[in-house]
Amino acid sequence: MKTILTLFIVLILFSSCRKYLDVIPDDVATLESAFANANETQAYLFGCYATLQNLADVRRNPGFTTSGEVIFPYPLQDQTTLGGAGGDAGFSIIRGLQNSANPLLNYWDGYNMGLNMWQAIRKCNIFLENVHIPPDLPDYQRKRWTAEAKFLKAYFHYWLIRMYGPIPIVDVNLPVNASIDEVRIKQQPLDSCFNYVVRLLDEAIPDLPPVIQNLAAEQGRISATIALAVKAEVLVTQASPLFNGNPDYSGMKNHDGVLLFPATYDESKWQRALQACKEALDNVGSAALYQLRLSGGIVHMSDTTRRLLTIQGAFVDSWNAEQIWTLNPQFGWQYMASPRVTTDAASNVFAVYSNFSVPIAESEIFYSNHGVPINEDRTFDYNNRYKLQAGDDAHAYYIKKGYTSAKGNFNREPRYYADVAFDGSVWFGSGNLDDNNPNYINAVNGPAAPPDQLRYNATGYWAKKLVPYQTTFGQSSIQQGYSWPFIQLTGLWLLYAECLNEVNGPGAEVYAWIDKVRAKAGLDGVVASWSQYSINPNKYSSKDGLRDIIHQERRIETAFEGQAGWDLRRWKELQHVLSTPVQGWNVFNRTTDGYYQLKLVQQTSFSIRNYLYPIQDYDLLTNPNLVQTLYW
Repeated sequence: MKTILTLFIVLILFSSCRKYLDVIPDDVATLESAFANANETQAYLFGCYATLQNLADVRRNPGFTTSGEVIFPYPLQDQTTLGGAGGDAGFSIIRGLQNSANPLLNYWDGYNMGLNMWQAIRKCNIFLENVHIPPDLPDYQRKRWTAEAKFLKAYFHYWLIRMYGPIPIVDVNLPVNASIDEVRIKQQPLDSCFNYVVRLLDEAIPDLPPVIQNLAAEQGRISATIALAVKAEVLVTQASPLFNGNPDYSGMKNHDGVLLFPATYDESKWQRALQACKEALDNVGSAALYQLRLSGGIVHMSDTTRRLLTIQGAFVDSWNAEQIWTLNPQFGWQYMASPRVTTDAASNVFAVYSNFSVPIAESEIFYSNHGVPINEDRTFDYNNRYKLQAGDDAHAYYIKKGYTSAKGNFNREPRYYADVAFDGSVWFGSGNLDDNNPNYINAVNGPAAPPDQLRYNATGYWAKKLVPYQTTFGQSSIQQGYSWPFIQLTGLWLLYAECLNEVNGPGAEVYAWIDKVRAKAGLDGVVASWSQYSINPNKYSSKDGLRDIIHQERRIETAFEGQAGWDLRRWKELQHVLSTPVQGWNVFNRTTDGYYQLKLVQQTSFSIRNYLYPIQDYDLLTNPNLVQTLYW
């Protein structure tokens, strides 16, 4: 190819990235040199991976920042603490700051913590157009690399579809001498967009390795197992209410009058998604659940603590059997998710910021110890959940004995204590590995109390799930790094259960898949738990009731993993979640009675138009064939 192309391929990755992702092509090269041999071609492929790896940064993930699971305090004394100016862009969306003039999390143009997905797709297309060139590239390798590039192109299109709905499809790059009319591409109907993604995945899967064998050299690369799981997620998304006959977008057309959203609900889409989930699970086979891997120095660990660490470890112990797809970059915000547990941590005010604040409403989605919602459990004192109670023997491994905490923190399921921390809760780790004499959180007048208007948790609840027990903050902080999982086995089980219910309704098979997740969490099955403890004992026997159960189960199981924001959007439930202002405790009060007063922490703003993102106004001027997302 004679066209000269300047390549600026910069892989900005975290320290955990494997060597294969550290290969950086020459800053300036022609296409001929970029594909002159197998080594240069592989380097270009890894440049195509760069955008994917950057998606591991939770600040960039709408599934994390706009989920309502975690908020970022506003105003802070310094609002740039989350990685500089604009670092909190995603969190700002739920405060009503999204706009079409300069959109937040702009993945169309690559602004405001968004990445330019069209550039990423263009790289993939360049690779696919030129991978035939290197003479020393074996055919089996060429097939695999082609399949990887097709997967990446499919995933980048899928990311855009989830955000914007109907998008242009860029299957091939336009020539440099393309006319103005050719450059002004149009959005395609939504189902055509989804079908294009699935077609690319189907083309890629046969030539991808079933699993990654050489972990030291290739960890983080795409396998057929990953691609099948992504295909299942894509088809479940297409079948979901936001995209399947959604009346809110029924009037959205392109300038030719072509409807961009399907006009009617299509039940067969759930059947297609069900088949894809089954294929993905069949491919995973008998994948083992996570088994706790402990470091040295354990003084005492009860079975209760072991269960909590096992629940948490499935997420923070990287590359274990439960993680179907994990990206290489490590989670870099443990100091935002952690409380100050010790006086040593409190003495170094720059060690812990604690700003990732979990709303009280999010803490209340977790079940009671009977495995049903706390507002349904006939034995749970729901109306008095904000009253105070002292820690007792029955909760000694969850709540510091004798310490006063909110009554709603008692009699909860294991995932609550594994995932969420609160005033009075036990914190195994951070230098103390004895759960008979554990660290605990004193947020009233102890180390976890806010030292100023900058380094504080706004609600009094922390996303404990995101901080491994080995991490210690203090004068000398040691963080246990971990890579960020995108798809986990239990999440795939629940996708399958969701499809089964939508296609066949309640029954033994769908209960069995939900119960596999619940058993891992130490809970009885759906039928037993609701029959015995719920004020709505037959809820599981109707499709609508079981749908609610599955949705809540998935929100609990994937809490703080960057999934809930996507799920709540496709279910059209995010508006309901964000309709109530964020509440927390009165965290700056230094008395117990004063601390435990409910306080409005943040006003949220989310309407129908926020389900999909706006295209920047300037893009509509430069390409008049585009139509703005409805309601913007």
